[in-house]
Formats: sequence, structure tokens, C-alpha cells
Amino acid sequence: MKPAPDAGSRKGRAWQVLAGVPDPEIPAVSVCELGIVRDVLEAEDGALQVVLTPTYSGCPATEMIERDVREALLRAGLGPVRTQMRRAPAWSTDWISEDGRRKLRDYGIAPPAACASASAQAAGGEVFVLRRDEAPACPRCASRHTAQIAGFGSTPCKALWRCLDCAEPFDYFKPF
Repeated sequence: MKPAPDAGSRKGRAWQVLAGVPDPEIPAVSVCELGIVRDVLEAEDGALQVVLTPTYSGCPATEMIERDVREALLRAGLGPVRTQMRRAPAWSTDWISEDGRRKLRDYGIAPPAACASASAQAAGGEVFVLRRDEAPACPRCASRHTAQIAGFGSTPCKALWRCLDCAEPFDYFKPF
């Protein structure tokens, strides 16, 4: 998320509003915390243009996210509003904010490990990946004594895991 330098500006107020728009599939986190909102621009015609990158090209929530973003900004009196889908570079779980990762964990979803995204590599940043022999920590008890049950969880971007200590199942947000 790119915060606006002036929180009192129209763009700054737009970022504040967007920070409160929940992801339709994981309402504990906002579309900003997930890194879906790439930018907020003021177009020459006076419209706010919100640049969005879906978590993956087939995400069934994409249209709902666009609608929710437009409606939230219009309700806040910040219209006219347009959305633009930007699919390159592709969204990466590296774009999830630290608050977003904490909220995922509090919601019962193990946050993703950092991955070697093209955006991180292009920036020359240090990238950490989950080793094959390292399991995600259980979001309930923090144990790493966990096992994958299925490659897909409640949505295609998550896998279903189970904690072998507290016996609770949980979704793991797959890194990509």
C-alpha cells in the first residue's frame, strides 16, 4: 500500500476509506492490508482512479472488490471513481502488510511465508521462503507440529492444514 503524503488530501482520505474496505472472502483484513490496492491516482478529468491487482487472475471476488471500492469512496463523497485492474506484475503474498498477517493469524488463518516474488527480486530485496521441511505455525497455538490435509482450503489461494498438537484444522494462505 502506498500511503498518501497528506492525509487531509482527497487521495489521503481515499486511502483512509479503502483501509476500511474488507476483503469479501476474508473480512478480517482490508483490501489495502492484502495489497490488492496498488495505487490511488487523480485523473485529469477529476475522477479518482483506484488501481487494483487481484490475488490471482481467476479470483471470484474480483468484481465484488471493484464494486465495494467504488461504493465506499462514493459514500465518503470522494467520487467520481474509476477502478483499473493491473495484472502485471502479478500480485504476491509479499504485498500483505504486517498488520494484515497479524489479522489473518488472529482470524485463524496461518499467514503466508514470504516468497521470492518478481517484485521483491526486481527491487533487489532480501527474500525468505518457507523451506519444504518447515511447516506453517498453527494460528491458534503457534505449534509448527502441523500437517497438510489438502492442497486447497476454503478458497483456492489457501491450503487446509491441521495442528498435530491442538488438533485444530486451519487454512494456510499459500505463498505466491
